[in-house]
Amino acid sequence: MIYEFLKRTPEFDDTVFVAPSADIIGDVSFGKECSVWFNVTIRGDVNYIQLGDRSNVQDNVCIHVMNQTGPTIIGNEVTIGHGAVVHGCTIKDRVLIGINATILDEVVIEPDVIVAAGTLVPPGKTLESGYMYMGSPAKKARKLTEEELASIPKYADNYVKYSRAYQQKDTYDENPFYSK
Repeated sequence: MIYEFLKRTPEFDDTVFVAPSADIIGDVSFGKECSVWFNVTIRGDVNYIQLGDRSNVQDNVCIHVMNQTGPTIIGNEVTIGHGAVVHGCTIKDRVLIGINATILDEVVIEPDVIVAAGTLVPPGKTLESGYMYMGSPAKKARKLTEEELASIPKYADNYVKYSRAYQQKDTYDENPFYSK
């Protein structure tokens, strides 16, 4: 559901897919071809939230802000995995946030980073470009391979395709996303 809060209404165009069970509140803006999946909460009530082009927010994610002191800014081609919590931080372009990861206040994630599933990124930490981070608290695990770097925008591409199918902008005789 899309909610106005204190005269602020989420802004997005018809290239954005929002699942019917998602809740998007207040001062939230989306770039082109974003997707917001089932049971997501994006709450821009006490500060603003911005998502860049082709970013996807998967099922059961919660995105929020810091009251008056910190928005949440998400770049282009960012994938936020199922069940993640993203709070009052900046995530730059081409980042993969793993399933059930938690990104806390004033974190900055530079471009081209993978945050492993279940990782906790504590407040104020900066994650350097080109690395995988994992653990609780997050630690630099290793440099990303060329294949891993190339895979990050492919996740964004996949979610653009999925959202187009859900919006029925692309039609298929059979499901092209899996084989039996």
